Amino acid sequence: MIKKIIIPVLILASIVSCSRDNEFSNGSSDYNHSGSVGASSNDLLNNSRYNSLLIEIQYMPGYAPDAQAVDHLKNFLSSFLQKNGGITINQREIQGASSSSLSAEDIRRIENTNRTVFTNGSTMAVNILYTNGQYSGSSNTLGIAYRNTSIALFGKTIRDNSGGFGQTSRTKLEATVLEHELGHLLGLVDLGSPMQTSHKDPSNGNHCSNQNCLMYYASETTDILGFLTTGNIPQLDNNCKADLKANGGK
Repeated sequence: MIKKIIIPVLILASIVSCSRDNEFSNGSSDYNHSGSVGASSNDLLNNSRYNSLLIEIQYMPGYAPDAQAVDHLKNFLSSFLQKNGGITINQREIQGASSSSLSAEDIRRIENTNRTVFTNGSTMAVNILYTNGQYSGSSNTLGIAYRNTSIALFGKTIRDNSGGFGQTSRTKLEATVLEHELGHLLGLVDLGSPMQTSHKDPSNGNHCSNQNCLMYYASETTDILGFLTTGNIPQLDNNCKADLKANGGK
């Protein structure tokens, strides 16, 4: 049990600490898309500088997103983001990775090669990658947030742990991971959206101490499976909601 708890903490700590990646091209945009996780939380939440959000989901062959999970994500973001210009989600298939085990650095390189949507004008941009492999840091990891506007989901791990007999539905598992990782980009927990009340889990890094909250550490690992089999997609608790509102969200 102790090992199971410590591993995700180390993973998130190493990803969250990543700063600017000089190899990453921002295209024609002058916005820094290679900042640390949570660095763009205020830009994502408020409406003053960027009044719309464009998300591109890039997926590898055989791992296209679950349509209902994407709908859940859009509803989740619409509930907390001040984006009067709307939220748009596009999807595009990219070449699969040759390795079945991917590190955070591998994922950054894949994004460097394939990302085409960047923050421009009054539109913020976020990149979501669905891989065909597992995370090299821990095989029970379902998703990671690794840059200020970038997250990745491990498609094979999600598929292997959902949709079968006695398993949770793919929609519930995928939506949980999507919303959890986007929650990190929005600055949760204590990653750019300052805590209004202390609720950071001292044992699990930048996660909520409330076991029933979406931002509890288990939501990005297979530890969440038992809950999702009988329960619903976790929601943000009142402390996380207060943090987002104080940082410019709804």
